[in-house]
Amino acid sequence: MIRFANILSIAGSDPSGGAGLQGDLKTFSAFGCYGMAAVTALTAQNTLGVQAVQPVRADFVAAQIESIFADIAVDAVKIGMIGAPDNVAAIAGQLRRHAARNVVLDPVLAATGGHSLGGDQLVAPIVAQLFPLARLVTPNLMESALFAGGRMPERVDEMRAVALKLHALGAPAVLVKGGHLPGGVACDLLYDGAEFIEFSAPRVATRNSHGTGCALSSAIAARLGQGAGLKQAVADAKAFLSAALAAGATLDIGAGHGPPHHFYALWRDAFTRGEPR
Repeated sequence: MIRFANILSIAGSDPSGGAGLQGDLKTFSAFGCYGMAAVTALTAQNTLGVQAVQPVRADFVAAQIESIFADIAVDAVKIGMIGAPDNVAAIAGQLRRHAARNVVLDPVLAATGGHSLGGDQLVAPIVAQLFPLARLVTPNLMESALFAGGRMPERVDEMRAVALKLHALGAPAVLVKGGHLPGGVACDLLYDGAEFIEFSAPRVATRNSHGTGCALSSAIAARLGQGAGLKQAVADAKAFLSAALAAGATLDIGAGHGPPHHFYALWRDAFTRGEPR
């Protein structure tokens, strides 16, 4: 019998396939993991933005998670879009009940285009109920500011201050994603409770960046589920995302911001528009 690392995504659905649980499942597969998903919200979205959101009822979110843990050994959990405040308690209750390991919390509060995905109503319950259960919290700059109660960081030293605040709020480790900082280098900052580690890579010139935050956090969850330490998991995820962005720069998917190329390492010999390369 062959056993892969089993990784569960608790997230919203992106029908365009670039972000949300669809993007998570692609990332898990790219790392050789078996992906599973519990849906927290349905969205109508594409590469141009989010048009509508329909949260899933909290009791049904809990039922999905219960079904997975009752049958399958879960090596790591990635939490993305939660959808509604009631879903926070439903998720937290199931994670505590099953002593979930390697929880990566990517607190998705708004789409890149500004469409609210729960926003301010989720901040307090996430901090109180999910921060203590997470091994790592991975906010972007805007989300980190919402949790810390200040303005959005604009420099690495400000990212350090925010990471310390989130740690003080109960997050055991924090990765502040600095992808939207100005300049030619994309810098993410990890605080593991003892030290700061910067993970930097040249910024990739591409419009296809839809779902990059989902890909990074789900890649970290995949590597943690495979047994990697926290620093190594973040380093591997950062390398994966940089390569996926570079490979995805020329993808022709949608009229707006398309996804990175999750399967760049697997599709080198794949067909393009029905014709062999």
